[in-house]
Amino acid sequence: MKLRILPPLWRLFAIGVVCFAVIFFAHLPDHLILFPTRAPIDAGGAVRKAIPFQNGELELWTAISRRAQQNGRVDTYVLRFYGNADRAERWVGLEAEEWNNRAVEIWGMNYPGFGGSAGPARLSRIGPAALTAFDELQRHANSNPIVLYGASLGTCAALHVAAHRPVVGLILHNPPPLRQMILRQFGWWNLWLLAGPIALQIPRDLDSVANAKAIHAPAMFLLAEKDEVVAPRYHRLVVEAYAGEKRVISLPGAYHNSPIEDAALADFYKALDWLLPRAKQ
Repeated sequence: MKLRILPPLWRLFAIGVVCFAVIFFAHLPDHLILFPTRAPIDAGGAVRKAIPFQNGELELWTAISRRAQQNGRVDTYVLRFYGNADRAERWVGLEAEEWNNRAVEIWGMNYPGFGGSAGPARLSRIGPAALTAFDELQRHANSNPIVLYGASLGTCAALHVAAHRPVVGLILHNPPPLRQMILRQFGWWNLWLLAGPIALQIPRDLDSVANAKAIHAPAMFLLAEKDEVVAPRYHRLVVEAYAGEKRVISLPGAYHNSPIEDAALADFYKALDWLLPRAKQ
């Protein structure tokens, strides 16, 4: 009696069809990349704002710096996109005072499916949501300058907006080029049979390298030297592709979620003076 070393062709075909269906129809990249949370978070002094988005609501949180309150006006608006598994209400109120005594108003967006933003959580919804948030802020800002600030996954949203809307500048903290990371970091062990299809499903909206090539506004890059989530070599792909004037601030000894402090904070403030001159103060 002969043993069959290989399964019948029909079984191989069935396995291939199942794998194809899981990869392309089960929203596999969304489940692998996004980690939405909805548990209540203390928003401090931030104010909630909900706007219509795709038959649901998009949740924004806003806060005004003390200088803006004292002056009775806002000189610069900041649209903030946070990292994966993070939420806007956790940070917006605190960050309003981190702009070196500037009159700013911070708007932070929760991605669809995160916090009070209607789900589902999908990568394909992040780009349209970011543009919706920007358009709402632009109506509110009344021709005042808008800066985009993205961290980690939020840099993908910020770059997409800047490639399609007028902004005065960007701040990009540990930017991941999602497609390139998936192919280069995870493709080798599965011969790109899994990584290839997953990379192809990353929305074009979030192609940070392509978007970076289309932007000419000035940008600050904050790059963690010991980033354990987005390796520095991937940061550099976005930096090198960026078409506009740029300044790179290295964060020595910093990991992906390390705070900006000490000498790096001083460098950040100097770069802010370059990005946002104090002409109105």
